[in-house]
Amino acid sequence: MTYDHPDAAARSASRPFGRLLTAMVSPFTSDGSLDLDGAARLASYLVDEQGNDALVVNGTTGESPTTTDAEKERLIRAVVEAVGDRAKVVAGVGTNDTRHTIELAAAAEKAGAHGLLVVTPYYNKPPQAGLVRHFTAVADASGLPVMLYDIPHRAGVPIDTETLVRLAEHGRIVAVKDAKGDLTATSWVTSRTSLAFYCGEDALTLPALAVGSVGLVGTSTHFTGALTAQMIDAYDAGDMPTALALHRRLLPLFTGVFRTQGTILVKAGLAALGLPAGPVRPPLVDATDDEIAQLRVDCAAAGLELPE
Repeated sequence: MTYDHPDAAARSASRPFGRLLTAMVSPFTSDGSLDLDGAARLASYLVDEQGNDALVVNGTTGESPTTTDAEKERLIRAVVEAVGDRAKVVAGVGTNDTRHTIELAAAAEKAGAHGLLVVTPYYNKPPQAGLVRHFTAVADASGLPVMLYDIPHRAGVPIDTETLVRLAEHGRIVAVKDAKGDLTATSWVTSRTSLAFYCGEDALTLPALAVGSVGLVGTSTHFTGALTAQMIDAYDAGDMPTALALHRRLLPLFTGVFRTQGTILVKAGLAALGLPAGPVRPPLVDATDDEIAQLRVDCAAAGLELPE
């Protein structure tokens, strides 16, 4: 049985970055240097084979805390050159320094990015007035559309509902990567603004769609992208049984990729598939044999094969 979905067309029209984005890892060579050829190959795989409408580069999954500003700019250029004609490239530029964030935003725009991902300033824990000032300053300084990144368990502070409502008044603040895990708060903001909410927790994608979100910025989608896109499409079509079946099928990998820090297991899985990944940079550590074995179990539980 399917159900009429009166807002499906409106949801499709309100997706500034499409329905599915992957927060892409940054491939490195064996000596830990940036692998730009590998980045281009991985980006093409994620767009052409995994069905991503856009890619986020230089996010946390891309090890942005340990890449230099120059590396970030080179990575954007490489990914834009590889897939920018058929997918959007969203550049992570957020830091806990407003001035530095504006500099990274300008560099990303010059490098050809189609949008900006701006995380809540972390560690210094600004009050809500400081968040408004920070996000507004970045949006004012750039001509690119901005996706706010609300992830209080990393940043230390949430972007409160009233703050999001206020920021939605800015013409270039168009979306939120929502990793707050609070569907009630999501419901309030999506009911009061036109912000495009992208779920930031893979396993919550389906329930997030039900309260007004428009898609996912995922991590497990390095492997589950094509099926996750099918799940979102089924939801849009009002085919709830199919959407729920895909959610339940993918749940072992939606969650399993986070048994340790997500980048670690994504890179291990990509390496097993023969795709560009390379090592992680310290303070991260590469996956252990036991962690890789468990990842294979999680992949198998989701109906996906990870070669030995």
